[in-house]
Amino acid sequence: MLNRGCAFTSIISDRYHGRTLLAHLASLYPHSTAQGWQQKVDNGEVTLDGVTATGREAVRLGQILVWNRPPWTEPEAPRHFGVLYEDAHLLAIHKRSGLPTLPGGGFMENTLLRLVQQRTPEANPVHRLGRATSGIVLFAKTAQAASILFSQWNTPRIQKIYRALAQNVAQRDSYEILTPIGRVPHPLIGSVWAASPGGKPSKSLATVIERSASTTMFAVSLYSGRPHQIRIHLASVGHPLVGDPLYGATGQPLENLPGLPGDGGYLLHAHYLTFHHPITGERVHLEAALPSGFGEEIE
Repeated sequence: MLNRGCAFTSIISDRYHGRTLLAHLASLYPHSTAQGWQQKVDNGEVTLDGVTATGREAVRLGQILVWNRPPWTEPEAPRHFGVLYEDAHLLAIHKRSGLPTLPGGGFMENTLLRLVQQRTPEANPVHRLGRATSGIVLFAKTAQAASILFSQWNTPRIQKIYRALAQNVAQRDSYEILTPIGRVPHPLIGSVWAASPGGKPSKSLATVIERSASTTMFAVSLYSGRPHQIRIHLASVGHPLVGDPLYGATGQPLENLPGLPGDGGYLLHAHYLTFHHPITGERVHLEAALPSGFGEEIE
């Protein structure tokens, strides 16, 4: 089924002032080549300050660029979710693996955001999980609740514990991982978040739950909120997630990617979330039951 299409809007910054529109589009949306963007421009999909573009324009600071992407058939994704908690201010959802939290990467309607807002239009997520990650996603239903939770999210007031199945047998019972995370170049996809000496400070605590002959199940507590943090941190200490298509044993991206960066194949689950209610102050403890695969992997 086709979705409704989407208008992607951006404002030209001084960094891109004077660049041709076609070059700017190819840089801003690198999923298509300059030739591909010229075809989209010729189809009338792109406007600059409300005027249909030709691609030859030199963009200027402050101009409004709009790409009116026509309707497209989105990749399949689970369209059901569970409700773990709800009141006048908050909504906690149990997300399934394979369902993106937010639009992007070809997904728009098949996202948790769109599905939840069909039920509760005022709800907006306080954070996000990767498409393949399952478990708890917390939504705020009021601006006051959202503001307080955003300010507390990466502080000790919010306790987040994940379950992760990793490669190799852990030699220690716990790991405090402080590997910095930042953007690094990649020959196939331009750049990607990964372990980087010049990256931002990051902290995770990984505790062994169970070991098998070749894998380890970890409980991981997050003390910062970097992209792909658990995947990168466990990989950086020699324990990439089983089936991870992006990260190798150093926390660096694999050179020859077996799929797209957003692809799944690994088991990562947002298991517990504990916090003080932003309005009432009541302590809230949420748990999302483990998917069946977690119990089947360790014997």
